[in-house]
Amino acid sequence: MDLNDILMYDETIFQDVTVFNSDYLPENFKLRQPQMEEMAFSLRPALMGGKPINNLILGPPATGKTTAIKKLFEMAEEDCDDEIICVYVNCQLHSTKFDIFSQIHKKIFGHAPPETGVPFARVYNNIMNELYDSEKALIVALDDINHLFQGNMISEIFYDILRAHESFNGVRTGIFAVLSDIDFRHVLDKNVGSIFNATEINFKPYNYEETYNILKERAKLGFFPNVISESLIEMITDYTMDHGDLRLGIELLRMSGNNAEIRAARVIEEEDVEKAFNSAEGISLRYVLETLSDKEKHLLKFITRVKEDNITSGDLFKLYNRENKISYATYNRLINKLEFLRLIDTTYTGIGKKGNSRYITLRFDGKEIRNNLSEKKSRVTRFN
Repeated sequence: MDLNDILMYDETIFQDVTVFNSDYLPENFKLRQPQMEEMAFSLRPALMGGKPINNLILGPPATGKTTAIKKLFEMAEEDCDDEIICVYVNCQLHSTKFDIFSQIHKKIFGHAPPETGVPFARVYNNIMNELYDSEKALIVALDDINHLFQGNMISEIFYDILRAHESFNGVRTGIFAVLSDIDFRHVLDKNVGSIFNATEINFKPYNYEETYNILKERAKLGFFPNVISESLIEMITDYTMDHGDLRLGIELLRMSGNNAEIRAARVIEEEDVEKAFNSAEGISLRYVLETLSDKEKHLLKFITRVKEDNITSGDLFKLYNRENKISYATYNRLINKLEFLRLIDTTYTGIGKKGNSRYITLRFDGKEIRNNLSEKKSRVTRFN
């Protein structure tokens, strides 16, 4: 295809390509209505002069946590701008105390403080004095808080936000902590954990019907009518469910559309979807592996090298513990996390104490997991 043909974008099968972007906020977000209502109730006390209720928002990647928060904050800013300030912070991008409070400063004042030459105390005082003067409540959503665990940075940040009222009388603050995990309170200092005292809101993985409807809606918004058939959306849904990541399904829609355009076709055919599948191998796995801690990666890599097909959780612990001395409670927490992220499957054997013994099986090819972990490590080493 000639370069000029590629640049002739006035003829396209895409009605709105932005609906396939990772940061796209859908207009209708009905599938997470119960969770959004719970979060909205947490904001209500702040609208009546009280403190917002803290939330711990849990769920595997690509289950709508971030979208739900952003939609709720968008609605709150439209309707309650005089009472509350809502700040969303991605801790993967902003993982230091100064960085996070700079984002809060930017939301309140319209600009971030200088990166150098300004002490943290001045930034902090500016924020809290503004809250005191305006009498507005502050709600900070900290997404991917696992990036704050190193050096227990999370306890410092939680403390500075939640105990601001001790130095600034009447200031009202709250935190929405977002995590793809099932147990995190053990990383908080006791004095912080007691004041966080959050309501847990769980985002379970989308089922088949929900996944299909989301992909169908994105296709309807993103493509012109009759560009992609329902059978091909079902095909992409099947692939998405097998890999356990909705983001992959949305990306496959976009890739399939691109493949059709390369052929100068007006409709997406099965060959375009198959080509997208071939190109997408490993994308979903990389999404998930990036969220793992070093301990979780180490255990997962160990599991990929176990030659026994049906190994129980207890036998796996014995093997792992020969070289890696950890408590069974820690090991069990790591296993539950890997299952929670759908990297492994566990099935009850019906034997053992109370029949609770479990078989451990990988959901992905072991070699593919090891290659991705090695790839990620080499990239980090190279950039460092």
